[in-house]
Amino acid sequence: MKEGAAGPAKKSAARTKTAARTEKTAAKKTAAKKTAAKKTAAKNTAAKKTSGSTAKPATSTKRPLAKKPVVAAKKATAAVRNVAPAKSVAAKAPREESRTALVRRARRIDRELAEVYPYAHPELDFENPFQLLVATVLSAQTTDLRVNQTTPGLFAKYPTPEDLAAADPEEVEEILRPTGFFRAKTRSVIGLSKALTEVFGGEVPGRLEDLVKLPGVGRKTAFVVLGNAYGRPGITVDTHFQRLVRRWQWTAETDPDKIEAAVGGLFPKSDWTDLSHHVIWHGRRICHARKPACGACPIAPLCPAYGEGETDPEKARKLLKYEKGGFPGQRLNPPQAYLDAGGKPAPPLGRT
Repeated sequence: MKEGAAGPAKKSAARTKTAARTEKTAAKKTAAKKTAAKKTAAKNTAAKKTSGSTAKPATSTKRPLAKKPVVAAKKATAAVRNVAPAKSVAAKAPREESRTALVRRARRIDRELAEVYPYAHPELDFENPFQLLVATVLSAQTTDLRVNQTTPGLFAKYPTPEDLAAADPEEVEEILRPTGFFRAKTRSVIGLSKALTEVFGGEVPGRLEDLVKLPGVGRKTAFVVLGNAYGRPGITVDTHFQRLVRRWQWTAETDPDKIEAAVGGLFPKSDWTDLSHHVIWHGRRICHARKPACGACPIAPLCPAYGEGETDPEKARKLLKYEKGGFPGQRLNPPQAYLDAGGKPAPPLGRT
């Protein structure tokens, strides 16, 4: 009886333990499923936040870093802070100048040059309008000095337009050979002499419209004659004049006629002839084409191109030419005022 009663009791206890283990296992699985579900839900929530950020950006509490202005050169002006958007800083910004300021600066330069060259004059030797006209035509593509060394022999043999008009071209060519382009120049001086003889009675006309009709005579040559033989104002736009007025930013024109008009508008008409002398003299003596003597220039503070040449004063002084450098000028027979100022006459042809 005892053994029969114990059997069912043992079986009942075994069933209870088995049921407990089953419930415990089921509870663990349920907990694992809940944990996995939480993780999946968290991932989905994070993904939704990420995808939605493009549509509605979150407001950042941090200030974005400002971009630095771009500097074009090391010597440029320092970058300006808190500027948006950033801009390039030019190494040397072009100066904007009003018309009134330009006129004042141009006239001040001319006044300064008038003090430096009070004895400025045409650097061609001449005794009358005919000689000045011929000498000016011959000065193309050569120096005034070379012309001055050549014309004494020409005028000694052909003193009047009538004489030169009847001259043998080969003989004239031989005289003019040192000036270069002697064949073309021979045709010009003989041609203009014939025109003077046949049309103007052997006299050089005193009007621009008449002068420019002569062979080899343009506006530059005409204004040289009008200004220095007849006292009628004109601007002589030679290579020196063109170079300097552009360096000084009086004009950006390159055509001689346009330069003449632009510069003429900056000065009274009565100043035109002397202005031409001042500019041309400065171009020949100090403000050279290839190596200007900036360090010895009296108008350096007014020049926008200062620094293109030698700025060291001692080295610059060695670049000075003609009387500024202690050398002879270009005229064999210069005005007395030039000699009184320390100028030296040029040597005759064939002498050094």
